[in-house]
Amino acid sequence: MKILMIGDVVGAAGCRCIQENLFRIRKEFSADAVIVNGENSAVGNGMLPASADLLFGSGADIVTGGNHSFRRREIYAYLEEKPGCLRPANVPEACPGTGFYILDMGKRRLAVINLIGQAYMDPNGCPFAAAEQLLKKADTPFVLVDFHAESSGEKGAMGYFLDGRVSLVAGTHTHVQTADEQILPGGTGFITDIGMVGPVHSVLGIKPELIVRKMTTHCPVRFEEGTGPCRFNGIFAELDDQTGKCLEIQRIHRFFK
Repeated sequence: MKILMIGDVVGAAGCRCIQENLFRIRKEFSADAVIVNGENSAVGNGMLPASADLLFGSGADIVTGGNHSFRRREIYAYLEEKPGCLRPANVPEACPGTGFYILDMGKRRLAVINLIGQAYMDPNGCPFAAAEQLLKKADTPFVLVDFHAESSGEKGAMGYFLDGRVSLVAGTHTHVQTADEQILPGGTGFITDIGMVGPVHSVLGIKPELIVRKMTTHCPVRFEEGTGPCRFNGIFAELDDQTGKCLEIQRIHRFFK
């Protein structure tokens, strides 16, 4: 099985980049399934039904979330009605949506688990305990985890915690692609962060001058997304068709005008 996981899509520029390039890249890698993190896909932060629909319509099979999943109230009903649009599984139970989905691919079934970290993040349930519980529901050897977390140590710990029990553990949230893609000893593919789809000349997708103003004055600033060419980050992975173990993992790092 061949998989694409695409990093945090940022605003209108990121959505446009996905719309213009994802189908072609999916075809290039002959991907059987595509997972896209869309928690920043709406203009101004969060996710809206329109931005989620755009991601699905551009070639995503599953859209994952993170700390901004509930930023826009308009997405709440969508999360309930569209089971392939995920939010982290270890948020409070009262939150709308689900953090677990099984994609039926005919001969094979792909389980996707969306988790959020605890270190340097808002309070949520234990992601390790949530992963343990959800693995009991994954009646397939093909299991992917989007771990939306700040701490590289927490992400690395999750990788080894799940090594040999899932196919992939891919970190999201920092918007900076890391150069540590690897196959762990038990056969699980791992990378600390798959990066973002968003403006190159930016700070995590936001206009640099706005971030500089916030950092130097410590006053609130209304964020606006950066401009110019976009970076397109993600990973490609190939999984063993029998065991679900990761056979190959490679970074995707491209630029588009």
